[in-house]
Amino acid sequence: MDLRAYGKLNITVIQPNVASTVERRLLVNYRVDPGIAARLLPAPLRPQLIRGHAVAGICLIRLGDVRPAWAPFRTGLRSENAAHRIAVEWDGPHGVETGVYIPRRDTTSRLSTLVGGRLFPGVHHRADFDVRETPDRLDIAYASRDRTTQVRATVAVTESLTDSTLFTNLAEASAFFRGGSKGYSATRHHHLDGMTLNTDAWHMETCRPLSVESSFFDDPDRFPPGSATLDSALLMRDLPARWQPLPTMATA
Repeated sequence: MDLRAYGKLNITVIQPNVASTVERRLLVNYRVDPGIAARLLPAPLRPQLIRGHAVAGICLIRLGDVRPAWAPFRTGLRSENAAHRIAVEWDGPHGVETGVYIPRRDTTSRLSTLVGGRLFPGVHHRADFDVRETPDRLDIAYASRDRTTQVRATVAVTESLTDSTLFTNLAEASAFFRGGSKGYSATRHHHLDGMTLNTDAWHMETCRPLSVESSFFDDPDRFPPGSATLDSALLMRDLPARWQPLPTMATA
């Protein structure tokens, strides 16, 4: 694919390196009809397929000690956040690259909504979260204040991955999501803001979805019946992480 048809990457990066602790990161995953996923993506992105399915989902993440990477530990902010994501690939200067496209971000952080796209990537919407969790079970719900997005997810932590069509085991799932650590977020302009997650302590646990409701994936205009099916859930806890900005990506 000739990327000149879509413009070039802008090498001017305005987001700083950010450090944090990923206190909890729950990935709720759907398998999606590739044609339906493709029409939700801006060029030059295309769905990344596994076993003939596109992969999409919701990342429900609580970040602690969010701060510029140079700032001392325990001086940062704490927030609940959600990102609706679609696994994607694109043609980079050295071959095919993989990551996620994020059409929607929601957060409890007023700072993120005020400076999204400058300090943090993409547009952030203010939301209210209700979180109840134990070591073995999580119940996370939120509603955006613009009343357009609601999610409720209840999962139980399990010893192994079961009933997933996308992944045969935890190792395969973990490798897939680690390979998609680059995230490009929608903006109000003709480009995507990018950031990548870096951690030396990558570790995932398996979960069994007990109940999931999502105004995004349950919308029949966006996903016709049968085109998006709940597949699996994965959990990460207590990981030191750095978020490194990527060059912005021009879109058609």
